[in-house]
Amino acid sequence: MKLYNLKDHNEQVSFAQAVTQGLGSQQGLFFPHDLPEFSLTEVDDMLEMDFVSRSSKILSAFIGDEIPAEILETRIRNAFTFPAPVKEVQSDIGCLELFHGPTLAFKDFGGRFMAQMLTHISGDKPVTILTATSGDTGAAVAHAFYGLKNVRVVILYPRGKISPLQEKLFCTLGDNIETVAIDGDFDACQALVKQAFDDEELKTQLGLNSANSINISRLLAQICYYFEAVAQLPQEARNQLVISVPSGNFGDLTAGLLAKSLGLPVKRFIAATNANDTVPRYLENGKWEPDSTRATLSNAMDVSQPNNWPRVEEIFRRKIWRLNELGYAAVDDETTASTMRELNDAGYVSEPHAAIAYRALRDQLHPGEYGLFLGTAHPAKFKESVEEILGQTLDLPEALAERAELPLLSQFLPADYAALRQLMMKPRD
Repeated sequence: MKLYNLKDHNEQVSFAQAVTQGLGSQQGLFFPHDLPEFSLTEVDDMLEMDFVSRSSKILSAFIGDEIPAEILETRIRNAFTFPAPVKEVQSDIGCLELFHGPTLAFKDFGGRFMAQMLTHISGDKPVTILTATSGDTGAAVAHAFYGLKNVRVVILYPRGKISPLQEKLFCTLGDNIETVAIDGDFDACQALVKQAFDDEELKTQLGLNSANSINISRLLAQICYYFEAVAQLPQEARNQLVISVPSGNFGDLTAGLLAKSLGLPVKRFIAATNANDTVPRYLENGKWEPDSTRATLSNAMDVSQPNNWPRVEEIFRRKIWRLNELGYAAVDDETTASTMRELNDAGYVSEPHAAIAYRALRDQLHPGEYGLFLGTAHPAKFKESVEEILGQTLDLPEALAERAELPLLSQFLPADYAALRQLMMKPRD
């Protein structure tokens, strides 16, 4: 598999290099050189397969012979150990629930596949994953790499600035997972990570990798659940399918567009954002004018400069699709809350991100079409706001309940690179 850097098309790398490197020069994103396509018959046959077998065929189409098919299938089986069910919300709308993994969020698919790929590529060579998190990414990365041989994971997070349940989810694991609470905000954590990656001695000695969410392996993994969704739909729904994607960094939408590029029958996509509406405004007036980021109920989508947008534009350019065919909507907090109550009255408990996608879908679905919206996280991950909006108490799912009473194993550090460096270089027991 060859990939090129969107900021320098002359920089071309293999899949293994792209996974290990993460980003190209000038912080450029990697993008597949070839965009494979399945025939209609192949797609129909694939939709009859089980999730793992189908995912192996999808990912093999991109990765090629760089990883032998049987090894790839074993790695996928290790990664995708949980379902992605479609739940009916009303007769013509379903929710693709992506929160049945160990950390109750869609990031489990990409995080776990990346962990499998990185450990395969690294072999016996020790690897250190260093990443910063504002909550969800840290949990997905921690659980994905937990217990894997020759991998050390160091996760920085802002002390006192993530929810107690989020903290419990990844700061109670121990073993090869080290969590560090930094006295500062998320930006301070991110700045420390960047300093570490500029430190050549540290990078070389520890074999540093960031497990960043824009890593190509995480993106490719997300294509698989779009096929899994369509496989669960009746034929008449497949023929008139509209998918609404809650969008912050636009990775999920990118994966959906790659699924369509492969031949998955999707009539159109809707990019649903919150008040951070850079993309909806751009699609409206053709001007890329990011505002400062606004805090909203759907905080995982509080992104004003989405990292994956260049990949979205590249797919449209390469496929000669028209960007004005992409649906869009920006949904404010008040509408988000009223939509959550509307869904609850209809018998479906949802959280802010999914509610935004549902609202955009409901408003733009035409008669005869079937709509799917993505449920990217379990409502209990946003327990406080969901309970307040719906006026009811949520039960904790098992994945959260079993960690809620465990002691935190985090270390505490100031927002100081020398202190972090000392911790990283200290010999482990």
